[in-house]
Amino acid sequence: MANHQWLRTPTAAEALGCSQNHLKRCRDSHGGFLVGGEDYILGSSHSASILWNVERIRAAFHHRGVIRQRGEAVLKQAVGA
Repeated sequence: MANHQWLRTPTAAEALGCSQNHLKRCRDSHGGFLVGGEDYILGSSHSASILWNVERIRAAFHHRGVIRQRGEAVLKQAVGA
């Protein structure tokens, strides 16, 4: 876990500018794109906090944003707008 900023859910969500629920829905176990063991770590018990790798998640959010923008540009060009 060295060289990364691992934060609990409320703090990570605030640092990333999203809701806690959005962050949790982005986990691969819930159909999302964040990878367990790399982007987040589950605790050893049901009530333990999830820890989030804020640096990796910020990069993943950015990557998805770039892909979305490119897709919108291609669609706009295809319809001639």
